[in-house]
Amino acid sequence: MIDQFKEVADAVRLEIPKNHRVPVAIVGAGGIVDGAHLPAYRKAGVKVVGITDVDAEKAHDVAKRHGIEKVYDNLDQMLEQSQAVIFDIAVPADTQPALFEKIAKVGKNILAQKPLATTVEAGTAMADLVDQYKIIAGVNQQLRFEEGVAAAHKMVELGWIGEVSNFSITVNLITPWELWPWAKDLERLEIMLHSIHYHDLIRWFLGDPKTVFCVDGRTKGQYPKGETRTISTYKYAQGVSALVHANHVNRGGDNYAEYRIDGDKGSIRGTLGLLYDYPSGRVDTLEVNSQVVPTDGWMPYPVTTRWFPDAFIGTMGSVMSAIAIGSQVRSSVRDNVNTLKLVHALYRSMDSGKSIDL
Repeated sequence: MIDQFKEVADAVRLEIPKNHRVPVAIVGAGGIVDGAHLPAYRKAGVKVVGITDVDAEKAHDVAKRHGIEKVYDNLDQMLEQSQAVIFDIAVPADTQPALFEKIAKVGKNILAQKPLATTVEAGTAMADLVDQYKIIAGVNQQLRFEEGVAAAHKMVELGWIGEVSNFSITVNLITPWELWPWAKDLERLEIMLHSIHYHDLIRWFLGDPKTVFCVDGRTKGQYPKGETRTISTYKYAQGVSALVHANHVNRGGDNYAEYRIDGDKGSIRGTLGLLYDYPSGRVDTLEVNSQVVPTDGWMPYPVTTRWFPDAFIGTMGSVMSAIAIGSQVRSSVRDNVNTLKLVHALYRSMDSGKSIDL
């Protein structure tokens, strides 16, 4: 069993080879950059050579605390002067497409923030820019790189649970939406900003569904305007299904975040520790029960890293590896357009009360 786990561990290791590392510049100095991007890059040995933000004071503060050598007044100045090979964009989705276009047009490679854009049309235009200017670009859907999730994907790939029949993700949380005041008045909230991770993940495991259905909810006294509770179901061919159930106003005090993948020869189950006490979190867990290996019951897999900040090594490393050796970006811009299509289908279902065919 140890030897078999080694094959999984080797496939999901969160490292960036020294000869793949190139200088990075960051557009945006918000909490996610401060608390996840920069700690991950430091851990991976990635050099950040510049940063800019519309709030200059914030940019200087982040740069000082993280040892970034240069703060730029704006993106134009950074594009003109910086020697960065990759530009890491970390801004809200409605402002990202214009910045993405500026960077692509000068031939710089990009790691884009999720959501990629607020509309499918804008996301498609961004994917077209990648092709037109022949750059490497990925989207920061870093849950695909969370060690437990990536290990589960490798186990499925190796056939440990046979043919997958269902993937379910259930989270029941108190989410501190007050940390993101810019999101307070958004009409589209929970799916677009949070569960997009889960919907993207299910696409990574199962591909694009045939039909989806979604219902949403709000609760009296909640801080944000948009939806804070959603239930989304997916229908695939041959009876394969998926479910995402997310509640961000759990007043019971028993936060949990669980996922389960069932196959005809076993199952995989895990937890996302970050969400039990965001943003501090706790360790992630993963277990597999396989008739193929076999495991003789539920066997724990030793997850040694966390979603935040470690998985951010994966998204940046994927872009760097694509530049260095021509490997495929795990969450490419073109692929992420299909995640946007799925998200918008869920909103159409939510608004209409009907199932939506993709």
